[in-house]
Amino acid sequence: MFIMANGVKYYVEEKGSGTPLLFLHGFTGDTSTWSDNVERLSKNFSCITIDIIGHGKTDSPAETYRYSMRNSVEDIRTILDTLSIKKISILGYSMGGRLALAFAVQYPEYIEKLILESASPGLKTEKERKLRIQNDHKLADKLLNNGIIEFINFWENIPLFSSQKKLSSSVQEKIRKQRLNQNPLGLANSLKGMGAGEQPSYWGELYKFPFPVLLIVGEYDEKFCLIAEEMMSKIGNAHVFKVQEAGHAIHVEKPEKFGTMIEELFLLHKRRDP
Repeated sequence: MFIMANGVKYYVEEKGSGTPLLFLHGFTGDTSTWSDNVERLSKNFSCITIDIIGHGKTDSPAETYRYSMRNSVEDIRTILDTLSIKKISILGYSMGGRLALAFAVQYPEYIEKLILESASPGLKTEKERKLRIQNDHKLADKLLNNGIIEFINFWENIPLFSSQKKLSSSVQEKIRKQRLNQNPLGLANSLKGMGAGEQPSYWGELYKFPFPVLLIVGEYDEKFCLIAEEMMSKIGNAHVFKVQEAGHAIHVEKPEKFGTMIEELFLLHKRRDP
C-alpha cells in the first residue's frame, strides 16, 4: 500500500497479526531486505515494513532537507497514526537503526521495545560530523555523476560488507539487484540529508529510554561491537547480542539466528509481565 506522509508518498507493507513490529532498512535497502525475516516473524507479529524516503517505491524528493532525521521521524509518526498504531516495537538496521533511535528520542511514548542492529547514536564531535558531511557529499556527487552501477560496484566492496562475500551467489545477486534498483537521486539525497554527519548526536539521550533495548551486532563488525557495548552502559534496560560468524547485516547473513533472537526477546519480556 501507499501512505501519504507530509507530502511524500511512502510504500508500506503489512503482514501477519499480533504485536506490531516496524522494520526500518539500511542505506540502499527497501522492504524486500526483510522478506526472509518477515516470513518467519509474521506468524507471531504484525510486521510492518517501510521503504524509507529515497528508497524503493517511496518518493525521492529533489529537496535535500526533506530527508533530514527530523522530517523522516515525523513521516514515521504520520504513517503510524494513519495505521492507528499508538504503541509499537521498532527494529532498525544501520541507517534505519539511526532513524529508529531518532524516533525513540522524539516519541518515546510510542515505543514498546527498541531493537537496533548495527546502529549508532551518531558521531560525538562537531569535527567528526563536519568531516562525515564532506565525505557523504563527495560520495553523493560521485553517485550522480558516475551512475548507479559504478556506485554499487564500489559500495558492495567496502570493508563493512566483506563478510557478505561468504553468502551464496544467489543471495549476493539478490542484494545487488535490490541495490541497483534504487533511485540515484534518492540515494544521493539520503547521504546528504540523513547521513551520520547531518544527524544530531543522541549519546546524551540514551539514559532516558524507559523501554527495553536490544542491541544486535556481528562479531566481525568490531566498530559496532564497541559502539553497542558503550550504548549498553548508558541505557538502563539494554542487552547486547553478539552474533558469531556475522558482520554488519546479521539479518541477511544469519536470518535464522536473527529471527530466534527477536522471538526470544518478546517471549522473555512476556514472561516478566505481571
